[in-house]
Amino acid sequence: MSVKPANCANCDAPLSGHYCANCGQEAVLHHASTREFLHEFIGHYVALEGKLWGSLARLLFRPGLLTNEYIRGRRVRFVQPLRLYLTFSLLFFALLKLTGGGLHVPEDADTAAPSAEVAAPAKTHAGAVKLVQDDKEGDNAEQYVGDQLARWPALRQQWHAFNRLPGEQQVGVFQKGLYSYAPYAVFCLMPVFALFLKVLYLGSGRRFGEHVLFALHTNAFAFFIFGLMLLMPWDAGKMLWLWLIAYLPWAMRRVYHSSRFGTFWRWALLMLSYSLVLGLALAFSSAMGIMSVGH
Repeated sequence: MSVKPANCANCDAPLSGHYCANCGQEAVLHHASTREFLHEFIGHYVALEGKLWGSLARLLFRPGLLTNEYIRGRRVRFVQPLRLYLTFSLLFFALLKLTGGGLHVPEDADTAAPSAEVAAPAKTHAGAVKLVQDDKEGDNAEQYVGDQLARWPALRQQWHAFNRLPGEQQVGVFQKGLYSYAPYAVFCLMPVFALFLKVLYLGSGRRFGEHVLFALHTNAFAFFIFGLMLLMPWDAGKMLWLWLIAYLPWAMRRVYHSSRFGTFWRWALLMLSYSLVLGLALAFSSAMGIMSVGH
């Protein structure tokens, strides 16, 4: 049994109960252990007393409601938006790395086996010709990019080192860049998502912080659904795709109170604009893997 100290280990204030009256730390501290860390995570981080489940129910099944609850001031009973977003985004990227980034799409049966044997010589010849053509095009592309990077010798050196790698290793370089930098890139795009909303809803009276709040909640939902898709068979994931597509306009209508037509054209413009920016960010994240070649 641990002996209660006379003073707080954190602020050295005199102790009179189970918690320090000055800083709130527990009077009796347990030794660092895996069990203690798990208790801290479950008891405080995900708020076992009901915050997590109440937040999840509203986030997943009632689009926009969690955002409205927060705007109304009902905040203590739910998990904070940023914590919710960071949790689901980190879990998604961890699953993406563990699963190799592929959805469970069923493999088609080989129904063309007899004709495949007949066509094999022609395919082999055509493949060899295409390989030579690709090599020539690749050399030209490498030279062109190298010339464009002449002002940055270090980057040019990394580019040539990348092109000397076998094809499989080049794919691995891009994957490494994606896994390493994409979480940061996507997080940095939250203000961009909110800015698009601000422009689309000019005159609505909504503050920029409310758009950021909406962005955090809707993107947290998207990461949760994409994470499930990585774990589920493709046939089961089809329903999740439908819910993912319907979720955002439904949430926009509930939070911003616009008409169906007004919600639809804003949703279409938002998806087009954000998809372009997101695609560029992910491409840049993958390309950043080139800088790790040789290091």
